[in-house]
Amino acid sequence: MKNTVATKSPEQILSELFFLFLSGGVLYYGLEILWRGYSHWTMALGGAVCFFLIYRINEHLRFLSLPLRALLGAASITATEFLIGCICNLWLGWKIWDYSGLPYHILGQICLPFSLLWFLLCFPVCGLCRLIRRKVFLSDV
Repeated sequence: MKNTVATKSPEQILSELFFLFLSGGVLYYGLEILWRGYSHWTMALGGAVCFFLIYRINEHLRFLSLPLRALLGAASITATEFLIGCICNLWLGWKIWDYSGLPYHILGQICLPFSLLWFLLCFPVCGLCRLIRRKVFLSDV
């Protein structure tokens, strides 16, 4: 059986990481400003991590259905949001967001309505990941 997975050079890996983190950080920070009218630098960091995770889900788990990849993406975003919220909001007391007034929240850091929003947002993001993989990184893998 022939190995069809291309090996990436360290330079390719670093440039891919830089592109994905920068793109995810800028995209999420911009979306939050459009949604809430303001943001916090930690949201750019969170967006970078989430976009990277969703990209990897779509790269390595392409065989899964789009709804299942969107569900995994939403779970990744929710987990990242919970971690950042526990550190920044609860531990450091920065009060960047508080979902305590929303239904089905956990410690005011994550809630079901936003997890559902992340799920819906993951559909176009999955398409964007495919487009980036094919057009920017010139890969079908």
